[in-house]
Amino acid sequence: MNSLFGRPLSVLNVGLASFADAIEKRGGAATRLDWAPPANGERRACEALARLVGHPGIDAANAQAVERYLVAQPKLAGIGAAGEVVPGLGERMILHAGPPIEWRRMCGPMRGAIVGAILYEGWAADEKHAQAMADSGDIAFEPCHHHAAVGPMAGILSPSMPVWMVENTAHGNRAFSTLNEGLGKVLRFGANSPEVIARLRWMEKTLAPTLRAGLEHLKDLELKPLMAQALHMGDEVHNRNTAASSLFIKRLVPALLKSAAPPADIAAAIEFIAGNDHFFLNISMAVCKSMLDAAHGMAG
Repeated sequence: MNSLFGRPLSVLNVGLASFADAIEKRGGAATRLDWAPPANGERRACEALARLVGHPGIDAANAQAVERYLVAQPKLAGIGAAGEVVPGLGERMILHAGPPIEWRRMCGPMRGAIVGAILYEGWAADEKHAQAMADSGDIAFEPCHHHAAVGPMAGILSPSMPVWMVENTAHGNRAFSTLNEGLGKVLRFGANSPEVIARLRWMEKTLAPTLRAGLEHLKDLELKPLMAQALHMGDEVHNRNTAASSLFIKRLVPALLKSAAPPADIAAAIEFIAGNDHFFLNISMAVCKSMLDAAHGMAG
């Protein structure tokens, strides 16, 4: 103990910053630790957590869940209409990002995107009518995650929208996501102007069928190797997708040129994807969803 006080000390400060302030004012050294009691110190929650930590059954289940994630093999299975391929998506239902939430509690961008989806589907003639439908309960709202789906930002998905289908062949489960609209005035940010709706309809009527024709010549594209390469090229495959989108279009263009799609549509599709560095984002989200869902319902 005597030797402890014979050399410079550095205090680890947990809790009130004033403790470290007092030490530093007197010339001492203090390291401030960013720590707080689990569950904000709520006793019952802490006791529940204590029962979980180190539990052999839970540790085994966690290990199995991680193993399922690591061995997942996501492949691009195609493009389909959401109402036909997304499980449980009803005729008058719109999916959204995040947990369950009522229309009245949704943030402005999500409400705006839902209004846009209602207009896109043709369920309402104008924005006022669309808002009235949402207010009345005529439209069902559910989270994307409840339907094996995922989407960026507001994450809005309605029955007519084309969706990527990603299959995790290691476990046989699928995940779905919309096609990326690009940046600027887009539905996922809450925009619902005529140009936004027109773009969505072009994506449904022209882009999706063109891509579908190309994918017939690009069977079961493995997505983990493509994403791994993109990471090595500087992407983080979320907000920077330049490499992943470029690698994807590199694989896609030869397949499109072999397809029977109209040449003008092929040119428009290539131009659209080439001008959107975020195009791969929605695919990467479906990849992660398919990998993580493999651990859903794990006993333990």
